[in-house]
Amino acid sequence: MAKDKLICNCNRTMPLDGRALARALKLGSAPAISSELCRKHVAAFEAAVKNGGDLVVACTQEAPLFGELHGELKGSGGIQFVNIRETAGWSAEAKDATPKIAALLALADLPEPEPVPVVSYKSGGSLLIIGPGAAALQWADRLAEQLTVSVLATGTAEPHELPSVRRYPVFSGKPRAVTGYLGAFRVEWEQANPIDLEVCTRCNACIRACPEQAIDFSYQIDLDKCKAHRQCVKACGEIGAVDFERKETQRSDAFDMVLDLSREPLIKLPQPPQGYFAPRNDPLEQALAAQQLMQFVGDFEKPKFFEYKEKICAHRRNEITGCTKCMDVCSTRAITSERGENRIQVEPHLCMGCGGCAAVCPSGALTYAYPRVSDMGTRVKTVLQVYREAGGENACLLFHNTTDGRELIARLARRGKGLPANVIPLEVFHVASLGLDLMLGSIALGAARFAILTAGSEPADYLGALERQMGYAREIVSGLGLGGGRFRLIKAGDVKDLEQAAWEGNGPRSLTPATFNLSNEKRATLDFAFDHLLRHAPVRKDELSLSAGAPYGAVVVDKQKCTLCLACVGACPVGALIDAKDKPQLKFIERNCVQCGLCEKTCPEDAIALIPRLLLAPQAVQPVVVNEDQIFACVRCGKPFANQRIIDNMLGKLGAHSMFRDPAALRRLQMCQDCRVVDMFEKGDAGTIFDETGKGTGA
Repeated sequence: MAKDKLICNCNRTMPLDGRALARALKLGSAPAISSELCRKHVAAFEAAVKNGGDLVVACTQEAPLFGELHGELKGSGGIQFVNIRETAGWSAEAKDATPKIAALLALADLPEPEPVPVVSYKSGGSLLIIGPGAAALQWADRLAEQLTVSVLATGTAEPHELPSVRRYPVFSGKPRAVTGYLGAFRVEWEQANPIDLEVCTRCNACIRACPEQAIDFSYQIDLDKCKAHRQCVKACGEIGAVDFERKETQRSDAFDMVLDLSREPLIKLPQPPQGYFAPRNDPLEQALAAQQLMQFVGDFEKPKFFEYKEKICAHRRNEITGCTKCMDVCSTRAITSERGENRIQVEPHLCMGCGGCAAVCPSGALTYAYPRVSDMGTRVKTVLQVYREAGGENACLLFHNTTDGRELIARLARRGKGLPANVIPLEVFHVASLGLDLMLGSIALGAARFAILTAGSEPADYLGALERQMGYAREIVSGLGLGGGRFRLIKAGDVKDLEQAAWEGNGPRSLTPATFNLSNEKRATLDFAFDHLLRHAPVRKDELSLSAGAPYGAVVVDKQKCTLCLACVGACPVGALIDAKDKPQLKFIERNCVQCGLCEKTCPEDAIALIPRLLLAPQAVQPVVVNEDQIFACVRCGKPFANQRIIDNMLGKLGAHSMFRDPAALRRLQMCQDCRVVDMFEKGDAGTIFDETGKGTGA
């Protein structure tokens, strides 16, 4: 059901056509166009609220005002805000932007995506401040009233004095590791100084006793001054805080938050975990971090951004590692691989929702859930359909982050030419989540171009991953003769860069739009996209070359080396390599292959190689025999038990061995395991029994 639209031309700075919008959005009547909805025409908004129902306000600048009024008037429906000013109305092509404006307004009529599970945090306000003693103690004094503070003083380069009142714990040492997340940090350090501040009573006896004055009121020994008289040890007495021979030096404790004042952060990640702040020695940054700490006390929730299907994960089988793409791209180290397990582990508390892991996952084992690909597909399909039916041509979808990307587009509208009429901006939580399925799916659904705007906040690994995904998309589309220039990663640090990229020349034309919906199953979406692109290709091609690392390709088997042991079948996580149940045969379904390399690394004969490519012929989805052999039957009982090549290989390897000089011993190798045992005892030979793989077992 369409929601009531409240549209404003912002003091007549946008050429809006109510009738054209009504036709494009299939509304019963043309919406009234206000010129000062937030000022003298605010009565129109109030009347709409009192009429009840859901509202769409085509203004984001005054969203706080309208939201407050909606609450005061006790509006019975929901309210949404859509930016048509900076995204369309303020443009050098504003008079041609009606199709784009209609498309953006149509998004507001879509139902909300299904909710995703949440991840909970609980922080009681326990804070560890790590850093040089003077700075760490200064901040501890300031924060101790609001937070439960502890201090880990590092080094003695800067003179400092411990407080005369023990208001909070003070430790000393060398930090070794900080792990965890908000509410569950674990900090490890080494007690490097002979004086243990946890034991020290600050009685000053050691200071008075030290002949070199190597101890000051930081209650730490300057080891460069110390001459090992050990008078301090004697003065400390039974307290035992001074110990030059301490064996137990490793310490650790748990904290809710960490303020790291070290010159080099202990957690060096593009996106550190929530609750960890590393302002270094910048006073302004330290003050901002201290202010934020107050907001991290209590119970919190965030979406669980991902879904994981272990069954089709191509990471590891039988302790052999295949695909590591998700771990390589993760900027928070939320994805790990535990030794002894054939799966990845994703710590949802560390995951910050970039979605880069889902974008690069070749099998679809990791999928993005905020929003799901199916929800993004619905948005893309709706935008393109409304835009096209309103008369728009050759749409370019411009995906951007909700933070710096949104702001850069707004600045372009205020200071430059704005966006062209055919460039439709779409916000996402993070652009790193955009993968090959959405890229090719968007072109199949009718987009002429697919662009991603990065405004400077994305780590380099994300940009590299996006470039690779776009590279595969370019190879596929260009290989089919559907034109270049359909995919672009726009790296714009300022308005000038974005304007130049957005207005750069004419792009390719849109294809006839597909009717399918994008699925959360990555490979299924790509199959539909391949079929549609192939159907509209000027020249049909059965095979396209792809760059190394592509998620599609062939497995080539050296038949002279392969013994059909079928270890590769057991290693394949996606059913690309399969065997025949009734004969020695190895089959390959190319469209299933994710090029993880597990088969290649598992093969004991080094008989497998990978070739990245995209096969579009019908046999891509059919099992193709890549090697086969004759069945070998037991020479004693006639029961089939192996294939000919395995037996020949075993005879070749063991025939020259001293244990098999007797022809009877060689003949035993050609028997099934049951017959070997019988034959061995009949001849009174209790030697080693070899199975059909050539592996020896005791009698």
